[in-house]
Amino acid sequence: MDRRLSIITPFFNEGRGVEIFSREIDRIVDDLAGYDVEIVWIDDGSTDDTLSHLLAISAGKPRHTVVELSTNFGKEAALTAGLDVASGDAVIPIDADLQDPPDLIPAMVAAWEAGAEVVLAKRSSRASDSAVKRKTAQWFYRVHNQLSRTKIPENVGDFRLMDRTVVDAVKRLPERQRFMKGLFAWVGYRTVTIEYVRPPRHAGKTKFSGWKLWNLALEGLTGFSTAPLRVWTYIGLLGAAVAMCFALYILVRTLLFGIDTPGYASLLIAIVLFGSLQLVSIGIIGEYVGRIYTETKQRPNYLVRRIHRGAA
Repeated sequence: MDRRLSIITPFFNEGRGVEIFSREIDRIVDDLAGYDVEIVWIDDGSTDDTLSHLLAISAGKPRHTVVELSTNFGKEAALTAGLDVASGDAVIPIDADLQDPPDLIPAMVAAWEAGAEVVLAKRSSRASDSAVKRKTAQWFYRVHNQLSRTKIPENVGDFRLMDRTVVDAVKRLPERQRFMKGLFAWVGYRTVTIEYVRPPRHAGKTKFSGWKLWNLALEGLTGFSTAPLRVWTYIGLLGAAVAMCFALYILVRTLLFGIDTPGYASLLIAIVLFGSLQLVSIGIIGEYVGRIYTETKQRPNYLVRRIHRGAA
């Protein structure tokens, strides 16, 4: 009996590129002799003609499944939906923009057959990204991996192959605020890495603005480390030590030289400095409290309007 592979792809307003992506996937799938391939496409509440393209392409193709979400829940939720629907012995998430080259899939499958439970696709070059994006990504990986026990492989996105054992482990994780790269890294398992050069996006434009990327980075940091909370304990202790030293200095100076006219400038600076530190620390605490609030509501990660299965 052929082993089954599941290829899952989230789509959000990718109407211009659906047909190009579909042709590339079909070309690779046709060369995967000896495997029963399932293709799961998730429409994440697209507001353009993405869904109609997906349904048209999937018509008459029994290996295709289109999961139509009720609204836009975000890429992490769409990936979760794909993992929940996929039934393959191995699952391959891949983006629709073809910056994750489908030509890498046969090599990933070969590594899986050789015993790997996770096969990572690592970008050896990000020349197609802007200099700002490359630098901020480097900073994120460096800071995250310094603060968290869960190390995220640098320059590795969601494009990977996961054995069914790994997929089932990820599905057991109940978080509502999901940072999939972190969850994939947290479960572990035997891992090998394949490098590739990331090509430019073939159509459309990225849905991740600078603000969304910043929020995603916060999700990663607060979801896998309490270090941002802990560091404020040390900042507070340092501030208290400085304040005590300054108080002793004022006491000694007053005893020796009497009382001077108060320094309004230094007082203002101290108030602004410590007030700002307090606001920042409250904001960080609020970020964690917000995560607790979201988790306690126990809302589902996504809602499905309908699952369209291709008919023979």
